[in-house]
Amino acid sequence: MHEVDDATFADEVLASPIPVVVDFWAPWCRPCDAIEPHLEGLADEWEGRARFVRVNVDVNPSLSARYGVLSLPTVVLFSGGEPRATIYGAQPRRRFEQELGAYV
Repeated sequence: MHEVDDATFADEVLASPIPVVVDFWAPWCRPCDAIEPHLEGLADEWEGRARFVRVNVDVNPSLSARYGVLSLPTVVLFSGGEPRATIYGAQPRRRFEQELGAYV
């Protein structure tokens, strides 16, 4: 997963022809660290069908505010330029597969 920011978000997420899973995280967030292996595994499994990116909320607070990110981690799936599914907190991999898989 690579980082996107205020300058690249529109091109890499909103204009993407395939769904994009956005992990809103912060370096100090331990639950964010806990879900990273789940998201990286899904990124490998769904390669070509979905993209996975990260947004550091400390560096990009306007993106966090725009999408109502109030707690970390928050994972939002975008499809067609719109948020379609949101998962809050550290969840098991199965939850990510169920919620996000409907759009991939």
